[in-house]
Amino acid sequence: MDANNITDPNTIVVEMDLVIPAPEVAQVSSSTLKIIPNSELVNGPAAIHFDVRKFIASQHGYLAHYNEDVKGILLNGSSIIEGVATNYSVNPRLLLAVLEYQSGWVTNPNAAFTDYPMGYVDANRVGLYRQTVWAANMLNRGYYLWKANAISTLTLADGQVIPIDPTINAGTVAIQYLFAQLYGYDQWLYATSQTGVVVTYFVFFGNPFSYAIEPLTPAGLAQPAMSLPFAAGERWYFTGGPHGAWDFGSAWGALDFAPPDNPGGCGASTKWVLAMADGLITRTGTGSVFQDLDNDGYEQTGWVAVYMHVAGAGRIAAGNYLFRNERVGHPSCEGGFSNATHLHVTRKYNGEWIPADGPIPFNLDGWISSGGGNGIEYDGYLTRGSTTIEAINGAQDANLISR
Repeated sequence: MDANNITDPNTIVVEMDLVIPAPEVAQVSSSTLKIIPNSELVNGPAAIHFDVRKFIASQHGYLAHYNEDVKGILLNGSSIIEGVATNYSVNPRLLLAVLEYQSGWVTNPNAAFTDYPMGYVDANRVGLYRQTVWAANMLNRGYYLWKANAISTLTLADGQVIPIDPTINAGTVAIQYLFAQLYGYDQWLYATSQTGVVVTYFVFFGNPFSYAIEPLTPAGLAQPAMSLPFAAGERWYFTGGPHGAWDFGSAWGALDFAPPDNPGGCGASTKWVLAMADGLITRTGTGSVFQDLDNDGYEQTGWVAVYMHVAGAGRIAAGNYLFRNERVGHPSCEGGFSNATHLHVTRKYNGEWIPADGPIPFNLDGWISSGGGNGIEYDGYLTRGSTTIEAINGAQDANLISR
């Protein structure tokens, strides 16, 4: 049969060219709305005078009367929001706006979703504390990935992949990233549009851009003088290059050092952690010590040094002023995630975690931190002059470092 003489469109003959049109692909667009400035994502200078407890009490919602056992300590809702905001350095106003948008806990005295108030359904994330920690981690992850040029798309909960509009800022990406973990496209677009969580924010706190402090890290910012966190003449192991400053969502702002007297063990070392710089000890926690280097008493402003896995026995108390090389405490496994005795150090500026592999690396007695260049967490180097030491997860002669 001659293909040129076929009149039945359903007839196919040998040697006929068959053209199958490509299926239509649903076009999805990213949200271009700038929801918040960067300074409203970070628990920075703009949040200093926000009274979390007073605000929560004024709303008369479920949150105002909520209590939860957190690691053996009974905490109320205000303490949980305030504690997560402080530790993760995420603005408490934003956490409250997201909580209200997701479950109404702030204003509704009979709010639902009591197991999963941030909307993340996971049996391991039941209760306000774990839900808020998860949300803070996701917000941080979106923020710092965008700032590091390490993300250009979002994978939504329904599997759709959408581009991030290149004109938006890191604070907005943080919110888009959070809701991407929770929703498919239609709900995600609604939550991140002018009718979404930003309305809740406006009702609670007014225009978020009225709080803007830009930039949080000014051009030309330099780290103050810092030393390696142990005594001159000692040699410690450099066990961790740039990795998460606080949990996995924050910037890769931390370095790890292990003392020489307890390789591989998990007991408190006899060696002393020494202050890297001069400053006021603002608070301590389980394994943690926070040092305010500008001495105004606020962790939300200026430079802050953080020491993690410091044993409770012998640890410096809050309210003390330490000069560089004075004793902070003993390294241990206390606090956070640790399977061997070591010290984790990191820095903040105006509440923002500062990457150890970014434009303001650690400078510790002339040792300059850098990443491994392969995008692998914990990989990295310390370099002074012509000498470079690579981080090794273990105790070897090759990763011993001294002042």
